Amino acid sequence: MNYHFMKNKHHLYQGIDQEIGEMKSAEHPISDDESDGESPNKDRSDSNQLIQPLGRDITINCLLRLPRSDYGVVASLNRCFRSLVRSGELYKLRRWAGISEQWVYISCSPLEWEAFDPDRRRWMRLPRMPPNDCFMLSDKQSMSIGTDLLVFGKEVMSHTILRYSILTNSWSYCTPMKTPRCLFGAASFGQIAIFAGGVNAQGIVLSCVELYNSETGTWMTLPSMNKPRKSCSGTFLNGKFYIMGGIGSNSVSYTCGEEYDLEKRSWRIIPDVYPVTCVPTSPPLSIAAVNNELYAADHAQRELRKYDKQKKRWVILGRLPEGVVSTNGWGIGFRGCGKRIVVVGTVRGMRGTGTVEIFSWEPVDGVPRWELLASRPFGSFVYNCTVMDC
Repeated sequence: MNYHFMKNKHHLYQGIDQEIGEMKSAEHPISDDESDGESPNKDRSDSNQLIQPLGRDITINCLLRLPRSDYGVVASLNRCFRSLVRSGELYKLRRWAGISEQWVYISCSPLEWEAFDPDRRRWMRLPRMPPNDCFMLSDKQSMSIGTDLLVFGKEVMSHTILRYSILTNSWSYCTPMKTPRCLFGAASFGQIAIFAGGVNAQGIVLSCVELYNSETGTWMTLPSMNKPRKSCSGTFLNGKFYIMGGIGSNSVSYTCGEEYDLEKRSWRIIPDVYPVTCVPTSPPLSIAAVNNELYAADHAQRELRKYDKQKKRWVILGRLPEGVVSTNGWGIGFRGCGKRIVVVGTVRGMRGTGTVEIFSWEPVDGVPRWELLASRPFGSFVYNCTVMDC
């Protein structure tokens, strides 16, 4: 990188920082609780250009390295900046350049979500979900894929999906699955996610599998698993998709898992990958992949475990955070978040109030030492928790 590029990049950062600073102190102040929507002062400049002296390529190269919590302000500088953010182009370029941030998305209320940036310890409140009594009262699952947050629930006669886009800071109804379902196992990898098994509206346990592409908003059918299963857990590890545990037809509890090879488009059974049986009232296994290593939370024993690939068995690393409690295993988020494991739970107060707490540990040798990243009043139960990496 030459001197002139570095000098221009320095001036660009100064210019953007100055613009952001001015807008934060102007009529439309930006707070940690504010969404990434447009500013009322959105057309401060009608210019359709980026920063002309630097050119488009250098300008974009520097914008990629801004925290995405500042993209809402960047989008309000002028129409061209707004188009860059809302088109998703910046996020595609970030992915190609190997730049990403992992945010934790949490729901502690049936129609409310908040996002937390663990690097900058910043919160952002999402818009409320569209009012729908049936959907609000139904059990829900969530998954972050690319720049989308999908929330799966039920309407009166069918399953439905609501989609939140960080590009537009808004909710909309998502294209339904080819085989709508709930109680599935799923995991995301970049802009795709795989959804396996589950149960349909007639109560039939499924073996069918679908892939969602967040860039096209489309579903694709994949080869079915060897066994039908519901209430199972999914993860990506070493470039392959894994499904673990769950309950099959006739309430058969599985200790086996299955591995899906995306290149060969085939499944293979892994026997006794997690020899802890499930019951219909218990939540799916809480698993997280960090640095291509697999971890699990045993809520009953309040223990953190790691899978030993050589010995093909689980070993106990230590305790889960002491401040986090569950209701028979429900009400806790356990997720991989970049190089961290995060555990999300609540401390219950009086009259239904509560405080959500986020703990973090970056796996190293030795006993886990949990760091409290944030504590915030936001309800007394974690309904859903997911991590968006973009």
